Amino acid sequence: MKLTELLTHRHIVPELRATDRWQAMDELLDHLEVIGDLTTPLREEVRQSLKLRENMVSTGVGGGVAIPHAFSDHIDEVIAVFGRSREGIDFDSLDNGAVHFVILFISPRKSYQKHLHALAAIARMFTRTETCTKMLTAADSEDIFALFRQKTIVL
Repeated sequence: MKLTELLTHRHIVPELRATDRWQAMDELLDHLEVIGDLTTPLREEVRQSLKLRENMVSTGVGGGVAIPHAFSDHIDEVIAVFGRSREGIDFDSLDNGAVHFVILFISPRKSYQKHLHALAAIARMFTRTETCTKMLTAADSEDIFALFRQKTIVL
């Protein structure tokens, strides 16, 4: 599975308004609900799961990237959404830096291996400074999606 199978231009929020990690996760979950990928009850279940996970240790992995993630018994496929903040978000990151890229994803609880592959693939994508610079300066969700298409990351 390629990352572009999880994300379309509809799954990209090019200008997050959030200033902290909680607002960012809520904004991305709201977006998934608006585009029809989450129902209200599932959104609340995922929100609580994300909050529990985030309270253990921040998913701000450093380098301007956060990967909040959760499991659900109520989905069969991975659901993902990408958000960009040019201003930066306080995510209580491991490197204490601002987060510019948030990839939130929800995995079926029965697919733990797929979940681990997704985490690794996402992290690899953002290890190159050139990729991050292009993502930060992309004009809109279509341009950001084009960058994801250029990176053939297999999950």
